Amino acid sequence: MAMTMTGEVQLAAPREAVWDKLNDPDVLKNCLSGCEAFDRLGDNEYQVVVIAKVGPVKAKFKGKLRLSELDPPNSYKISGEGEGGVAGFAKGGAGVALTDKDDGTLLTYDVDAQIGGKIAQLGQRLVVGAAKKVADEFFAKFAQAVGAPPAP
Repeated sequence: MAMTMTGEVQLAAPREAVWDKLNDPDVLKNCLSGCEAFDRLGDNEYQVVVIAKVGPVKAKFKGKLRLSELDPPNSYKISGEGEGGVAGFAKGGAGVALTDKDDGTLLTYDVDAQIGGKIAQLGQRLVVGAAKKVADEFFAKFAQAVGAPPAP
């Protein structure tokens, strides 16, 4: 099943500070719900372990994330893939961009992913709803990590 998601978050912090936090594995691990590991494998490559629950399906996903097309402090691409055993798999990528706006930083993202296995069988509506919830939780925690609440 293909899934796309776009969004934006206004953060009351300077772009350089947001960029630094977006590239800090400890910050990312703490902001990603269910994340058990976010370990550096090399330059811009990470091993990630996340426990995810979508409807009645709960699984531990293990995978790799790579950052590419880095344009500090403006944008990068993040791509990855993960396996969750019988629950399924996920792979895809996202473009992340930062721009100055309203005395802070506007973070925009554009996700394109493929999901298969039991999770995909739950239906797109349930999967997209769960992904949106994870994104909302991530950005709420990320806003706290950069030292400012997200703007409404």
